[in-house]
Amino acid sequence: MTRTHIPGILAMAAIVLASNILVQFLFGNWLTWGAFTYPLAFLVTDLMNRIYGAAAARKVVFVGFIVGVICSLIGTQIMLQGDGFTYPAVTLRIAIGSGLAFLTAQLIDVAIFDRLRTGSWWRAPLASTLIGSSLDTAIFFTIAFSAQLVALEPGNDVAWANEALPLLGTGPVAPLWVSLAVADWMVKLSLALIALVPFRLIVSRAVGANTTA
Repeated sequence: MTRTHIPGILAMAAIVLASNILVQFLFGNWLTWGAFTYPLAFLVTDLMNRIYGAAAARKVVFVGFIVGVICSLIGTQIMLQGDGFTYPAVTLRIAIGSGLAFLTAQLIDVAIFDRLRTGSWWRAPLASTLIGSSLDTAIFFTIAFSAQLVALEPGNDVAWANEALPLLGTGPVAPLWVSLAVADWMVKLSLALIALVPFRLIVSRAVGANTTA
């Protein structure tokens, strides 16, 4: 790890920390504010991969994972009250799902980006982020809320997340957590496209700086 990696490490740590806080605040019926900050982690990973290589990107990913684990551990110890119940701010299933989803999706992102890095400038960041984001959403929401995985944390009642409702309020009937997952996934896909703009600008500036150095 070198000093040049520090900005990426700090950015990843800040994004993971902010997302763990903002996920507690709702945005509409299907999202939290964390849905808008968390996808930026893929931008940081891709920038590190493009500028410094896959090894540097993986180091940044592991830092983000450690920060996420620490946040989850703290969250499991914070007890909240509501509707006559006391419950942890972060359940074990959410902690497991969050950590596993982040690590798997980010490492897949790094691998795909590295494989496609010699193609058109947009191909690697777009493909890696789309695939990584999709994996992240699928892994997290399935582990955190699916009724089929209740054995992971028998004491955690996820009946609310499995209530049968129209998908996103208008589609076919599905468990509530599926609507939450689809909404989260749609935000990630949108931000993957938007993130191409800062990706291009930052990479161009970094390459220009290295050329004139």
